[in-house]
Amino acid sequence: MSTLQQQFNNDGFVILRNFLDKDLINSIYTEARKIFAAQIKRVTGVSVDINDKDAFENSMFEFFEKDFNAFVNTGKTVQHSFSLHRLGVDPQIENLLKQVGISNPIIGARPAMQFNSRFLSKDGSKHWKLDAHQDWRTGQGSLDSTVIWFPMVDAGADIGALQVIPGSHKTGLKESNTSGYQGGITAGIKDEDFVQTEFSVGDILIFSAFLVHQSGNNITNNIRWSVQLRYNNLDEPTFIERGYPMAYIYAPEKELVTPDFPSVQQLQHVFS
Repeated sequence: MSTLQQQFNNDGFVILRNFLDKDLINSIYTEARKIFAAQIKRVTGVSVDINDKDAFENSMFEFFEKDFNAFVNTGKTVQHSFSLHRLGVDPQIENLLKQVGISNPIIGARPAMQFNSRFLSKDGSKHWKLDAHQDWRTGQGSLDSTVIWFPMVDAGADIGALQVIPGSHKTGLKESNTSGYQGGITAGIKDEDFVQTEFSVGDILIFSAFLVHQSGNNITNNIRWSVQLRYNNLDEPTFIERGYPMAYIYAPEKELVTPDFPSVQQLQHVFS
């Protein structure tokens, strides 16, 4: 067993410094901002420079306030960017999973991009700051289900980088309030047990889906842009015995999201 796998098995997580190429991360970050910029222009009338961080993120906040539904849909759209999905199946990622013991990895859920800020929160929602939880509860895949998380901006305590409890992956599935977006663990968690992680762009955190973790508190005026990748192991015996359960459900809307759309004329114009 490699030293990397020993550390992963013991602590439930490993932080790997300078693991990902910064240009690769920036390509994902850039594609997401361009998608948002198109809708920011439509909603606010402003053509914002995506590389002017403060101006762009202030425009994100304005977009959120002016057209919440469009903001949510744009947030969903960035999850489907080519650059993000290419990373999810990159040989470098596959090799890392195998190094920590995922002998036959398969995607557990589509890649997820998150953009967390208290200014992107509605009606007291905690979506921007998740309480202590275990990712396995929402995936319910193999027992060695593994998550990769990394920020696309430098991230420490002030911007809310993840906080983890070392070794908690071996203490069982915790009782959780599952009524919310990501139900928090309801008992047996002490604040002093958490370790604050810190990242430069290029660093990644790989951890067991049973590891207890939570969002830090983003006290800055900036957005914590991050990516999460989830994987299961097709070789894990209980995953096989349970018939490869898939707890994530992706389903289409039952009704047209844009009433009376499209018209015949619009289609003829597209295909002319």
